[in-house]
Amino acid sequence: MQQPPPRRPAHHGNGSAPSPTGTGTGPSRRALLRTVTAGGLSAAVPGLAVPGASAAPRATGTASTAGTVRTTGITGVTGTKVRDLTGPAQTGRFAAPWTDLGIPARCPDGSVLLVCGDTFDGGGVGGPDWRSPVGLRSSNAAPGALLVDSAVGGSRAVGLVPEGHTGGTTALPSDVFTVGPTMYMHLMRGVIHRTHHTDFWRSDDNGATWHYLCQWPGNIHGGQFQQKTYAVADDGWCYVLSTAFNRETVSGLLLHRVPQHALGDPAAYQPWGWAGGRWAWGNPPTSVTRARRWGEICFRAMGGRYVLSWLNMSPLDIRAQIFALPTSNLFTAPEQTMIVPTVPGQETGNAVASPYGGFVVPGSTFDDLHLTVSQWYGAQDYRVTQYRVNGLQR
Repeated sequence: MQQPPPRRPAHHGNGSAPSPTGTGTGPSRRALLRTVTAGGLSAAVPGLAVPGASAAPRATGTASTAGTVRTTGITGVTGTKVRDLTGPAQTGRFAAPWTDLGIPARCPDGSVLLVCGDTFDGGGVGGPDWRSPVGLRSSNAAPGALLVDSAVGGSRAVGLVPEGHTGGTTALPSDVFTVGPTMYMHLMRGVIHRTHHTDFWRSDDNGATWHYLCQWPGNIHGGQFQQKTYAVADDGWCYVLSTAFNRETVSGLLLHRVPQHALGDPAAYQPWGWAGGRWAWGNPPTSVTRARRWGEICFRAMGGRYVLSWLNMSPLDIRAQIFALPTSNLFTAPEQTMIVPTVPGQETGNAVASPYGGFVVPGSTFDDLHLTVSQWYGAQDYRVTQYRVNGLQR
């Protein structure tokens, strides 16, 4: 199918590249922690659902109420909560009662590793022993039976890579995936939403230890190569979608491919772009869909097709597109809403208070899709949950 010409790529932040010290105009992790400890996030992260907040009206589709799915041309999608995956009762014994993201990857040994973001012990977000990222493990890999029963590091979930958090910096995972006997992890480095650079790591022991491979500057491709997610295809390639990592920044969605044997070589990443009246590999990268404010993204090969899930910032919800090829036309592929926001105490069905994340659990099918969905709306309301989604059309 012929795809329409793309929009012009968005600039990073205020149009300038991140400074080499990781400073800029976005909120710092310290500011975020101060705000959440004070009882809310709306001032720190514009567009993030908070108690009492309502989403802006959608240009197309219908308005949302708690438990009702909003869709873009698709009806019949439903969702239910499976369980909390983290929290004091679930992961407190690993000194990780407060954590988020939980990107799930099937390990070579058959277990599932949940790679989490900023993690704290103590009484809540901002407590002692700040680590990021950490690895929590479920020995049972069945999507409906995930339970954290161990952690990388044993009784204390350790930071998977060196990160001292000096000046409020952190190392947030955007993706974790497995190719053969090797696991790969992509991290975004700097003060949150001021990405100085991203780096890439590998593990040959099921995520127990990680070895540095390479890095990319935060301002490459106008900042739109910061947040990366990888679909491992059966043709020898990994296909990579990327955006800026800043929920306040309008960003395109870029596509690259890289041979699976050269994942750690930045020169091996080939962009997909529109030039000379056609799309082609090797053209300068251009957005493969309309620019918007993106939260977390997850790209997977599954069931002979591809699925992209993401946190949509305006209106706030978690969506999916299902398509045949990495180069399919995402300007026209239906966007199916899987998770909608609500307020605490009114969570039912697929309505979640302050949702973000939305990472596909390995072993999911289009008829029975499982997601890890994070929440953060208070110092002790910060966790990874699991949701089952049914009714996606493909």
